This record gives sequence, structure tokens and C-alpha cells, in this order.
Amino acid sequence: MFEAFAVVCALVSAPLDGSPSAPEICRTALFPGHAAQSLAGCEKGALSKPPQWPGLVIGEPFCRSRPTSSLDFDEVAPGLFVHRGEIAEVGPDNLGDIANLAFIVGKDRIAVVDAGGSRQIGEQVYLAIRQRSELPISHLILTHMHPDHVFGAEVFREAGAQIIGQQNLPRALSERAESYQASFTRLIGEPGMFGSRIVAPDHTVEDRETIDLGGRQIELRAWPTAHTVTDLTVFDRKTETLLAGDLLFDQHTPALDGSVKGWRHVLQELMAIKADRVVPGHGGPVLPWPQGGLPLERYLSVLEEDTRAALEKGVPLSAATETIGRSEANRWQLFELYNPRNATAAYTELEWD
Repeated sequence: MFEAFAVVCALVSAPLDGSPSAPEICRTALFPGHAAQSLAGCEKGALSKPPQWPGLVIGEPFCRSRPTSSLDFDEVAPGLFVHRGEIAEVGPDNLGDIANLAFIVGKDRIAVVDAGGSRQIGEQVYLAIRQRSELPISHLILTHMHPDHVFGAEVFREAGAQIIGQQNLPRALSERAESYQASFTRLIGEPGMFGSRIVAPDHTVEDRETIDLGGRQIELRAWPTAHTVTDLTVFDRKTETLLAGDLLFDQHTPALDGSVKGWRHVLQELMAIKADRVVPGHGGPVLPWPQGGLPLERYLSVLEEDTRAALEKGVPLSAATETIGRSEANRWQLFELYNPRNATAAYTELEWD
């Protein structure tokens, strides 16, 4: 098979002081949607609809044999493939590859769950899918708004997928797009973020919906505010597998960007779901269920109880963040990065409770 590519370069402005310009930054980008058995067939499609990326210089598309993906996906259940993201902070070495990503193969079509933290990661997910199947990629399901899950989404829109998210996702992404773009460009670097941009979902879920992939149904469920205000889960009926997104963390310190009380309530409902296994948003990549939820349940309980104790004693926020959740420090990775933020969020939520 042949795929379409183009050389993409950043627009570099000449310095006003007359000093030498910075070197031009370019990369070869994959453009899905033009795959063909023959080189001529791929070129015909790519040249008839060249890519458009605002703010970048794009060369004439060309085609070449499909490369192998740099991402590993494990088949954790029949037809269900999961990539385990790094438990690390976003940076130039991982290009935002820090979240678990998945795809589900039905008889007629494929659904992808989350798209990675940059366009480059999205391209590699696409290639990993194509190593296993040529079926249409019909849906990309975004489990929530965080940038490590959404920046690769446009790749799948170009491949023909409908992008789906929870009902609050369009507004949440619109409000945060600029800050997400700035922070990930700073962390990953401009070369790694070429072409990565936030795109709105095509369809939103208010409660529950079912997608038929052909002999395989997956159930989508929107949740009230918990990890974020945009949480959505996927349940694969065929294999009894729950894909929980960041409503479930394993090894990686949980990140609270919603409501600690809401998250505890939602987690109880999740743990009542009868499933053979669960795929968390980080860690794993597959855990038994509901046992896999117990560490997060304990952490959220400690977070809330410690926060309430600090508030009752009148401990100011600056001091409380040093003690809230501290007993969990040896149980989670990246604890010093995320727990102070969680303590701040919990304190702010509960101080007027």
C-alpha cells in the first residue's frame, strides 16, 4: 500500500534588527485519506486534494510505500488493541505520547479511542491500525479534553472518521485551545508540534449511545463532572472490556481537573459495571475489574479526607498542599508533579462545601 506525504515547514520571519534568520524547520508529514494499492492511485488522490494547514508552508504531496508505525499496540482482547503511553511528563522525546490509546476492529469498520498528544503521534496510531487492517476508520472517540488525548485528532478526520466526544467537549476545547497549544509547544518544541491543533468533535454524547462496528457494538457513556467536565467511557460488548479514559489511573498519579466528590461518585458507578477487564487512561494497559479501581478509590478518599481535615484546622492553602495526600506518595509515579495540583483543586472545591 502507498500513503500520501508532504514536507511541511514553519514560516520563519526575518528578524527586525537585520540579524540572520533562524534556520527553517521542516518535517515530512503523513496525510491519510489517499491510501491506494498503486503509486499512481495514491498520487492521483493526493494531488486532487492537497493538505491545508494554516500558518505552515506545505510542499506538493507525494506518495511512497506505507512505513511501519513507531508505536507498539498489544491485542489485549480479540480485536482490541491498546498502546501504553509513557508515564512521564510531556517532552520532545515522547512528542506527547503519555496517554493510553486504543482501537477496536469490527467486521465492517474501526473505532479509535483517543488520539495522542501531537499530530505526529496521531499519524503513528494511524499507521499502527493500517498494519493490522484496511477497514474504514469510522469513529474517533475522545474520552475527555486533555491535550495528551486530543492533539492527534485531525489525522483521523482526514482518514474519514467522525470525531465524537462528551457534550461539554466542544466548549471546553474552545476555551482551552490556545493555552493547550502554547503549553504543549513549549514542552514538546515547535518541530514536534507541527500541524498539531485542536479540532472540535463532529458529534457529542449527552447520555449513552451505541456504535455498531459490524458484529461488534461499543457503548459510549457520558459522565457528570469527575476527572474533568468532559468524561466519556467506551464499553466493548464483545470482549466485556471497559475503556475508562482518565476516569481511571494506574501507577501515574491521578490528575484532578474536575471534582473530587464527583470523581469518587462516578468511580463507584464505574466499579459496579460488570466487565472482564479495564483499560485505564494511564498505566496498565489492562487491569482486572473492579479490582483495578481500588488504588484510585483509595487515593481520592485520602485526598478528600485530608483536605477536609486541613480545612477544619484552618490550615491555609499554601501549607495544606504540603500535607494533603502525602501518605500516598510512595504508591504513585510523578507524585510531586500532580499531587500539589490535586490538593489545590480539592481545597478550592471543598472550602465552601
